[in-house]
Amino acid sequence: MKTKPVILISLSVLAALILAWYLTAGLRGPAAAPAPDYWPTNGWQNSTPEEQGFDSFKLAEGLVAIRDAQIPIHSLLLVRNGRVLLEAYFYPYDGKAPHSTSSVTKSITTTLIGIAADQGKLNLDDHMVSFFPEYTIANLDDRKQAITVRHLASMSAGMDCSGLPDELTVMEMEASPDWVQFALDRPMAYEPGTHWNYCGLWMHLLSAILEKATGMPTEEFARINLFEPLGIQAGTWPKDPQGVNMGAGNLRLYPTDMAKIGLLWLQRGKWDGRQVVSSSWVKQSVVRRFQAGEDSYGYGWWISDGLTGPSYDAVGNGGLRITVDPTLNLVLVTTGGGFDVDEVVSYLVAAFVDLKNPLPANPDGKIRLAEVVASLPKPPDPQPVPSLPAMAGEISGKVFTFDPNPFLMESMRLDFNNSAEATVQFGFTDGQQTPSVPVGLDGLYRITPGLDLDRAFHVFVDFKNLAVGLRGAWVDEKTFQLEYDTLVNRYFYLLEMQFNGAQVSIQASQRGTNAAATFEGHVQNP
Repeated sequence: MKTKPVILISLSVLAALILAWYLTAGLRGPAAAPAPDYWPTNGWQNSTPEEQGFDSFKLAEGLVAIRDAQIPIHSLLLVRNGRVLLEAYFYPYDGKAPHSTSSVTKSITTTLIGIAADQGKLNLDDHMVSFFPEYTIANLDDRKQAITVRHLASMSAGMDCSGLPDELTVMEMEASPDWVQFALDRPMAYEPGTHWNYCGLWMHLLSAILEKATGMPTEEFARINLFEPLGIQAGTWPKDPQGVNMGAGNLRLYPTDMAKIGLLWLQRGKWDGRQVVSSSWVKQSVVRRFQAGEDSYGYGWWISDGLTGPSYDAVGNGGLRITVDPTLNLVLVTTGGGFDVDEVVSYLVAAFVDLKNPLPANPDGKIRLAEVVASLPKPPDPQPVPSLPAMAGEISGKVFTFDPNPFLMESMRLDFNNSAEATVQFGFTDGQQTPSVPVGLDGLYRITPGLDLDRAFHVFVDFKNLAVGLRGAWVDEKTFQLEYDTLVNRYFYLLEMQFNGAQVSIQASQRGTNAAATFEGHVQNP
């Protein structure tokens, strides 16, 4: 899962960068966002950037700069005053499949807890252990018995967990046969409610509690009470070995549906005449309960200081983000494969012209922006493939087996035939094996649909029926670099392989995280 977020800067990403505009525009504190004149339940309505105070030409320039800088962003969505003014997707993600939300899922999980509380299904002051009478819980003392739903939702349960930056305890949980049992058994480190510790275990316990309290799977409760009212078409929501939906990460949503969650928060929980989640819960979710680095944490939401008031963020590692700015009546959604939102915000800021008044119509800018947006998800032109080194022929078709390693790779076979494609096949220590899949050697990903893997590269992610992209290149006579991109997830792996006859050394890394390892392999005996 590896769902650690990048800690936010002290001012909201948007508000900090438009500070000069605030100082000159004379805006005062955030007013309640006005209700939209329609509801995007069945689809968003669009607006020109100029109608929302943005310059189309400058947005187009910014998108081109983001692409040319090779920032690994997957999507960028801007909604202001209830209308989409920018919806862009970047190769190789085209927006046609739901994207993993990573730890943005935590904000969804706590929202569902709020809805269940509104319905009287549970109370925030209910004790955690009361939901699990069938479990024999280790390290059960007075402190653990005092843990409440409220403590879990605010990341202050007090149990021991190695949180940011690596979340090693989460990895241990995911390797265990019963995730709920593993989480309940954690020893205590602090009095509940006294110490903040970012830990995915607490959110997974909330998912299990939600099942217990409502009598239905978390995914089903979400569909009935949140997704269907908002018109959200959710993708898969992976489960633990006992079938509990992952409360801390990897729910898949379309970026346009992620934006609906942001609009729901702008409207204080109300949607098309229905109070989907109480305004009280929305307000409580973004109360500053604990200082978390330079920012604050509520119930599954991060809170940052803008000049005229707070903004709220649902954050996932790798560039996953829903930013809600009440002052600007604006929602920003990003997905990605290992980037920092700060890398792209400066390009958006350059397009801010007048956030108080519309700009004159700009037909030429509208056309240019549409052209750029249409071009972004398209593959670039293929590059000439250099002649393959002699080593490619020597290793082609041979199976390499590996020493034990953190990426759980057990074997690999590469095949080269002097074309623009190679093929690769992986085997993993849990017995799973990929088919032989194509690898682009011309700078373009070869997309393989539906790899039937539950677990790959030590990441518990349901890969079934989801496409992956692979491309590679020989960087010298003995070194081959392979990129493995999961496309609709944040997981991107770079494998740098140095071959020496029957031996290979692999430097493996996951973009946007500290996950990296070097391990050795050799040709399998016939």
